[in-house]
Amino acid sequence: MFKKSLLVFALALACATGAQAQSSPAKKDLVARILKLQQPGIEAMAHGLVEQPAAELLGNAANALPSRVPKERQDAVAKEIQADIQKYLDETAPIVQARAVKLAPTTIGALLEEKFTEEELKQIVSIIESPVYGKFQRMGDEMQKAMVDKLIADTRPTVEPKVRALEQSVARRLGVAPTGPAASGAPRAPAKPASK
Repeated sequence: MFKKSLLVFALALACATGAQAQSSPAKKDLVARILKLQQPGIEAMAHGLVEQPAAELLGNAANALPSRVPKERQDAVAKEIQADIQKYLDETAPIVQARAVKLAPTTIGALLEEKFTEEELKQIVSIIESPVYGKFQRMGDEMQKAMVDKLIADTRPTVEPKVRALEQSVARRLGVAPTGPAASGAPRAPAKPASK
């Protein structure tokens, strides 16, 4: 039994040593280069995580405002809430972005080292550094907008009656008159995230 345990331990140690040997200094340098090239994307992802609860709070506040705040104060309170959210974003986003960049080598970097060979990492770097790929990436928002605009236009006749029916069903169940953005029954483009 002891010999079997020792054999399993030796095999595990050999596998661990083999895995470590695969990560050469050149491979580590390539991973670091990829992470540096991808830093804007990592920071954008972190900013999105910070924006998500702010956007939800803003939506909830917009829904609650008409019933909780006198009409003459609604504009002022809405501006105060927007200022609070902007302050939160200004204070919190840099903290989360910096932490994401710091965690990238031990998370994304570790996966890259584990899953890709040195040659594959070189290919990834050349793709990311390609001017054509850069142009393609910069067109992302434009391509998404073109698709969303066309999709909304093409599906509006089908979706609009379904949205109205859903709104009426929910309103009936709640015993209230339909109100809010869905009252128009038109599909809308996704809201832009709060400004950075």
